[in-house]
Amino acid sequence: MSQPVQHVIGIDVAKLSLDISGAGSLPAFTVNNAQQGFDLLVQKLDEINVSLILMEATGGLESGVAYYLQTKGYDVVVINPRQARDFARSMGYLAKTDRLDASVLAQLAQVIDCSPERARFIKPLPEITRQELTAIVVRRRQLNQMLVAERNRLYPSHPGSRESIGIIIDVLERELRRITQQMNQYVKAHFRHQADLLASVKGVGEATIATLLAELPELGKLTRREISALTGVAPFNRDSGKMRGKRTTFGGRGTVRATLYMAALTATRFNPIIKEFYLHLLSGGKAKKLALVACTRKLITILNAMVRDNQQWNTSFDKQRASPIRS
Repeated sequence: MSQPVQHVIGIDVAKLSLDISGAGSLPAFTVNNAQQGFDLLVQKLDEINVSLILMEATGGLESGVAYYLQTKGYDVVVINPRQARDFARSMGYLAKTDRLDASVLAQLAQVIDCSPERARFIKPLPEITRQELTAIVVRRRQLNQMLVAERNRLYPSHPGSRESIGIIIDVLERELRRITQQMNQYVKAHFRHQADLLASVKGVGEATIATLLAELPELGKLTRREISALTGVAPFNRDSGKMRGKRTTFGGRGTVRATLYMAALTATRFNPIIKEFYLHLLSGGKAKKLALVACTRKLITILNAMVRDNQQWNTSFDKQRASPIRS
């Protein structure tokens, strides 16, 4: 008996619409980026055998349809737009339209679906509590950015504008205090155990803990190499022929990396393991920024091991245990 045909689907996400294309005989179609459109999309997908759905990250516009499709049992992959664009150029597609982008995504989905590494592209659906914590963390970050912008405008501005800027600063400071309190209470209510583990490390504060819990749910589930790459602090080779290029770090989750970098900066002063490691790198001739990146990598591998082993930091945390965890 012949096996049913497996279809892969590419979805180009816009603010108001979703363009859907399938690699194969499925005709392209468009639905609204709203609940009514999601229902119509699932109705059409239920008529065929879908093995994988691929879409680009578009600043959160894809979240609704991605979560909805996952709740319906579909395997969904959300990729960086740069990956999709690089794939399109490699295939010779220089034009860019929503319908064409959906078709390119369907072709890329076909490649991923046949890959032995297919499973690592599929992120599990975050539970409701983690989604809510992520929303709080993102909003706190936005308030911080607005507050910094207003403070930077204050003194260079005309004296006639300073009163208005001061009012906005006061409002932002009050709201930032309120949402920070809300964030800390939410973490204690829903993630107390993991938060207590992470808080036992000197240099890791409440904002870092909330960011890790919200935006790095893989913590404790990956190897040291995988968690370092995911946060963007793993050095990658740049070699070709006899040329040996400079190792560089790039990619990963930028907001998590920035938060960890500031935590590592604090840890170089107050955490004995990280401080000793940092001074050792400096004495060996490492530039301060490179040493801080290495400390960030060491910090995330320690945190990953602590969550994995369900163990708090303690003063007897010896150097062998603190070294990057071997995969």
